[in-house]
Amino acid sequence: MEYTQEMNLMSESGYSMPFTGKNEEVKLTKAYGQQEDGTFNHGIDLAAERYVLRAVADGIVTAIGSNKEYGLYQTTKYGSYEVTYGHIHNALVNFGKRVKAGSIVAISGRSLHIEVKYDGNEVNPIDFLTMLFGNMRMSEATNGGNGIPEFDTLEMDIPTGYDDDREEIDELMSRFYTDYLTEVAKGIYRVPDHTEQSLRNIFSLASVRNCFFETIPSMANPLGVAESSLPLAAKVQDLLIADFLNYLALRHSIFLSTMDAVSKKKVMTGPSHQQE
Repeated sequence: MEYTQEMNLMSESGYSMPFTGKNEEVKLTKAYGQQEDGTFNHGIDLAAERYVLRAVADGIVTAIGSNKEYGLYQTTKYGSYEVTYGHIHNALVNFGKRVKAGSIVAISGRSLHIEVKYDGNEVNPIDFLTMLFGNMRMSEATNGGNGIPEFDTLEMDIPTGYDDDREEIDELMSRFYTDYLTEVAKGIYRVPDHTEQSLRNIFSLASVRNCFFETIPSMANPLGVAESSLPLAAKVQDLLIADFLNYLALRHSIFLSTMDAVSKKKVMTGPSHQQE
């Protein structure tokens, strides 16, 4: 099905490309349509390993599943369009949930397969992405902004020793935090003893100082901590971020871009390097 102007997507929250935040170019590994080996590719395939995938407009997640052809996949409906992300590593938005442009919905696997349908008919994803890009630029010209919606990030409101690296840590958490929690729960990654002991000490000190239940507990603040507890909360967050970065170094050989070679070597040869 060829794209026409009447098929333009409308979205109150704006528009977003499927992925952002990466500096390197995304390579198209398989185009839409008939292939040289005689097969037909119903979408496009991209070399986009561990990319944060986003909703492209106002929509609702209509399918999450797995099959031999696309592995784990997620489909989101945007008006008359249905966009499927295949070969994903994690689906981060549940079936039936509504999303807005720029919302994080999934993490790609070693590659990314994208299929697009309009009223049930296949559309070349390149035409769809071109339309999205044009809509973003039109919003920029009309509204005087950048045409790109504000993206959701993991909250880090408490000052920490990692504030200068906040943007990079946000992206790494979006890509790997689910794996981190899973591997901690399964014992694949073990939190270092010194980290556990430091957390125990902090919570013991907080209890002695009556830092808990200073205010009425709520869903957002279940322990009822007040502003006087922020220094302790900052210490906890520093420890948790440090452990997440330790996990990335040991399990994925990923380091903050601001780390020097000496610091990297210290992490890889230190006592916390205990993974099999």
